[in-house]
Amino acid sequence: MTRLAARALLAVVFWPSLFFFWFLGPFVFFLLSTTSSEVCPRLETRAEFLAAANGTILMLAVQSLAYAIPILCLLLWGRLLPEPARARQIVTCVKLFAAAIVLGALWEYGSSLVCDGYGQPFFSPLWQMTSYLPIVSLVINVPLYVLAFSLGRAFSTREDVSADDGIHPEQNVL
Repeated sequence: MTRLAARALLAVVFWPSLFFFWFLGPFVFFLLSTTSSEVCPRLETRAEFLAAANGTILMLAVQSLAYAIPILCLLLWGRLLPEPARARQIVTCVKLFAAAIVLGALWEYGSSLVCDGYGQPFFSPLWQMTSYLPIVSLVINVPLYVLAFSLGRAFSTREDVSADDGIHPEQNVL
């Protein structure tokens, strides 16, 4: 019974965190972590510009920790119900998550550096290449979301209730 309670508790944490952090969170954190268009015209020197971009690092760290909650739930579920096939999927999920975090941080930090004051290029054009990272991130995040969702569904479904235990509509009980 304690395993069932632990699984239920993990499900209560996993599903809201998956929805709010993974599906809604990127929009909120992106707005908070990048240098906004209102700040850019006020930055005149390279030092001010870099200080504003470096101010986003703490927000990126907090964002990464919040995004890790569903992954931690999957790891805990994997410890509660060890199964080799699911363990491999969890490892794949962790690898995809790590790649998504690195790409997301590079994109958000890089987009902070792309804003260039009065049209003066303060930084290398290499940072402008970070504008393509959302496409790469999407290629990684779609399989990650599908895999995390399917693992969460598999872990949060009770195994002691089978689909055949219910009464089917075609069966008449008299």
